[in-house]
Amino acid sequence: MLSHHLQGALSDLRDIIEITNSDINDIKEAHHDAQFARLPLKEEKIKSFESKKAMIDYEISSLMTENAGIELPELLDEQQHDSLAQLRVELSNLRKINKKYAKFVLSVSNLYNSFLERLVPTEMNGYEKRATSKATLLQVRV
Repeated sequence: MLSHHLQGALSDLRDIIEITNSDINDIKEAHHDAQFARLPLKEEKIKSFESKKAMIDYEISSLMTENAGIELPELLDEQQHDSLAQLRVELSNLRKINKKYAKFVLSVSNLYNSFLERLVPTEMNGYEKRATSKATLLQVRV
């Protein structure tokens, strides 16, 4: 069962990486609708990965409990060792890709916020931002 959960977690992780790479490409091209359309799939893959990771933890814990006194590396076969190594590599890749994605998201967010600030000037009132009297320059017609 452990091998099955490891392969499933690797598959989910690779899918998440692929989706995140697509998100990066779409944010560069300002294809936000495509990004938002993929969001439910990405959330589903993340939940699936978390579930499989919990099962991996459970299986390893069970192995350790059943075989008290034996070190974990001795309990796992070569394929399981390889799968765990691949999982570490893919998690590291996801971390790097998420950092790259976060930089793009932050840049786009700052751009939109600066545009909004220019259109509707605000000032801080305690912890809240409130439109200043100069905000009357913007008029919305319905």
